[in-house]
Amino acid sequence: MEKSTKNKAQLSAYSKWLENYEKSASKDKKFMTTSSRPIKPLYMPSDTADIDFEKDIGYPGEYPYTRGVHASMHRGRVWTMRQFSGFGTPKQTNERYHYLLKRGQTGLSVAFDLPTLMGYDSDSPRSRGEVGVCGVAIDTLDDMEILFKGIDLGKISTSMTINCTSTILLAQYIAVAEKQGVPSEKLTGTLQNDILKEYIAQKEWIYPPEPSIRLITDMMAFCADHVPKWNTISISGYHIREAGSTAAQELAFTLADGFAYVEAGIAAGMDVDVFAPRLSFFFNSHLDFFEEIAKYRAARRIWARHMREKYEAKDKRSWLMRFHTQTAGCSLTAQQPENNIVRTAFQGLAGVLGGTQSLHTNSMDETYALPSEKAVHIALRTQQLIAHESGVANTIDPLAGSYFVENLTNEMEKEAEDYFAEIEKRGGVLKCIEQGYFQREIAEAAYRYQKEIEKKERIIVGVNDYIEEGEEIAIPILKIDEQVEKDQVASLKKVKEKRDNDRVKTTLAALKKAAENGENHMPPLLDCVRCYTTEEEITSVLTEVFGTYTEPPLI
Repeated sequence: MEKSTKNKAQLSAYSKWLENYEKSASKDKKFMTTSSRPIKPLYMPSDTADIDFEKDIGYPGEYPYTRGVHASMHRGRVWTMRQFSGFGTPKQTNERYHYLLKRGQTGLSVAFDLPTLMGYDSDSPRSRGEVGVCGVAIDTLDDMEILFKGIDLGKISTSMTINCTSTILLAQYIAVAEKQGVPSEKLTGTLQNDILKEYIAQKEWIYPPEPSIRLITDMMAFCADHVPKWNTISISGYHIREAGSTAAQELAFTLADGFAYVEAGIAAGMDVDVFAPRLSFFFNSHLDFFEEIAKYRAARRIWARHMREKYEAKDKRSWLMRFHTQTAGCSLTAQQPENNIVRTAFQGLAGVLGGTQSLHTNSMDETYALPSEKAVHIALRTQQLIAHESGVANTIDPLAGSYFVENLTNEMEKEAEDYFAEIEKRGGVLKCIEQGYFQREIAEAAYRYQKEIEKKERIIVGVNDYIEEGEEIAIPILKIDEQVEKDQVASLKKVKEKRDNDRVKTTLAALKKAAENGENHMPPLLDCVRCYTTEEEITSVLTEVFGTYTEPPLI
């Protein structure tokens, strides 16, 4: 009786408040998240009435991990500050790494140029004008040795953003460690290696989906035995979001890809608990502060439940969703670029409050070029300010219990589950890629977002409002000199002249045979890399076996 009376009194007070609110609230403005999700003016206990604390929220480091994957979270150790960087020649990027490490960066994240990402050598006609432009150029083991000169791979964690050629770059990394005297068992880091996301959003592929998945499961099996501390796939929602998806689409499509890799590993004969603990994730942190935090919380809960209940993983490490966060590149503006420092700060803060394990904060000048030294310095300092001056690392999941955040977390989870059901109905992830389902969903969301900007239903400061006429860009821009390509091509020529070319031919033949016979390609690939075989020589051999992929047109 007492509870009923209290509820009636609360409802009466709410109705009175709502009447006053409606007298003063704007009737023209749309209140919505970055994903166009309508937002109520006020959230109440009734919005979280169905939540069971033990089942849905729980404690940090305990199932369902809504509040984080570690018991102490950032009170035990702050996130890894991993600035994504790479440009020009391996020597230039090595100098940038030493610059960042001296200023407090705690992990490396390698950006590769487009030829390296697509499997072309720097001397290929298709590489002209792109060598070292959007990342560092890597052709052979020689380049990887220069890239990590003076950096102990036994002590640093390295993330490599590479996909269709990922196993080649991992093999080079292992070979560099061997030369340093560091056993592969000690190596820590992450390979992006998420080819499904490439077919969906970023469009960097070589081989068709099925052989591409086989290369990934080969690498997962190899690393389980020889590189056990390495994260074999960083299942990436970042590029799905950058292509224009909503937060819920990023959440759903990323986890659907993750489940597809789990199923592929099981189908290849591996025990789920052998490889699942080394799967990690990579999420975007976009403009809507609370929506992003809710996304991360929902992601951990969904992954833990599916891994435990659907895939019957027994090892608790298989239930953990560990993830890296990068602030949203697509949210940066060329207009008033200093505003990007502020955007990056609150996006980084959302990643931290959402429980990220590592973070990259974008630089203010990245709409123009790769970041300058000054811009990347500010971006790194932004993370350090969040860690040491904001106070947010003092409390674990401080937004837990918020009527709004908990309701939004539940809504995100429900929308993701609806997407999973639709994907399964359509025949799974590969079928959805072939049908263009993911691509259409993202395109529609991106179109809606753009129309909202054009109609001024969504304000982008400096773009469609608060515009400064005649503004001049007064920040330094990093330019990649044409000499970079000439130097890299000359370096590659020297490597080809001094290596044992007969051994190169022998190792390539062994790699081709392994690919044809369904054997694990990693051991012969390592042999290729050790004798300075180039990336394009390797991809050409694999293309002879697997063929290439052409995306079907969307109808």
